[in-house]
Amino acid sequence: MEAAMKFEVPDELNAKEPPERRGLRRDYVKMMVLDKNTGMTNHTQFYQLDRYLKKGDLLVLNASRTVPAVLKSRIEADGTEVEIRLAHRKNESTWEALPVSGTVKEGDIIRFSPTLTATIIEQSEDTPFVSLAFNLCCSSLFNQIYDLGEPVRYEYIQKPWNLDYYQTVFATIPGSVEMPSAGRAFSWELLFRLQKKGVRIAYITLHTGLSYLLDDKWHKGPDKNFENYHIPNETAELISETKNNGDRVIAVGTTVVRTLETVAQQNGRVQAASGWTNLYITENTKLAVCDGLITGMHEPEASHLQLLSAFVDRSKLYKAYNDAIQKRYLWHEFGDMNLIL
Repeated sequence: MEAAMKFEVPDELNAKEPPERRGLRRDYVKMMVLDKNTGMTNHTQFYQLDRYLKKGDLLVLNASRTVPAVLKSRIEADGTEVEIRLAHRKNESTWEALPVSGTVKEGDIIRFSPTLTATIIEQSEDTPFVSLAFNLCCSSLFNQIYDLGEPVRYEYIQKPWNLDYYQTVFATIPGSVEMPSAGRAFSWELLFRLQKKGVRIAYITLHTGLSYLLDDKWHKGPDKNFENYHIPNETAELISETKNNGDRVIAVGTTVVRTLETVAQQNGRVQAASGWTNLYITENTKLAVCDGLITGMHEPEASHLQLLSAFVDRSKLYKAYNDAIQKRYLWHEFGDMNLIL
């Protein structure tokens, strides 16, 4: 797969700003429609999604809300400045986090504000992460994080776009460090139009973790990346009903694919469940639930492309991606979209 999917994305095709700042509505980004059987592509805009879906289809969306995970702080003992990047939420008051600047050690108390502190309760030479036990929990902790933090931004982003640009319109449950970006292009208008057509909509939650650890030494394979998920009973029932009717389940994002296929592999079918997944989906994975996928444009050799190759033959995928480059599609969270059906 890696040899087949080596391609180069010109720098000007990295989306450096949200579509709204390029004069577009969020649902007017480009959309490449890829037929997973023939490899044929059709090029349109995302707001025309309803033309490609039909009554009885079930769209499954990730309701996770992006948190501003970059936090400035000081070590209580000596005042040393430290930048902390939240990586994975472990429970109501504990997060795995990446210290970016400054030297910290187990037992240090980190002060973020007059009301928010955290104690480093675990540190290991085997991982760049530390475990932070905050003095607040639940909504009180999230309120502080939202007051104090900044969203994670990568090197292709040249301006500090605010957190609103890193949210989907339907996100409700805070916990993702990086935006589940496949859902970003949806507007409420498009969602209502799809429902009017008879397309049903359901939600899961998977909280995305920190993917870029700033040092290649710590690069982790997808099977080492554990993320927390929840499938509500209502969603499980809708999926079962859809499959029993012979209709299509269309995942919005690789996070949704990983969540649904994790539970299906464990239980033989999708049922209400919560847990952690490190499922690594490749071209050899037989998908049990997902019939289609809505996703963004993924970087060369990214593990997400392995997941896409479970839907469509990699040679067809490679050809489609080269087509997208020729058509000047934009990459990353503010970029264009791909529908695989």
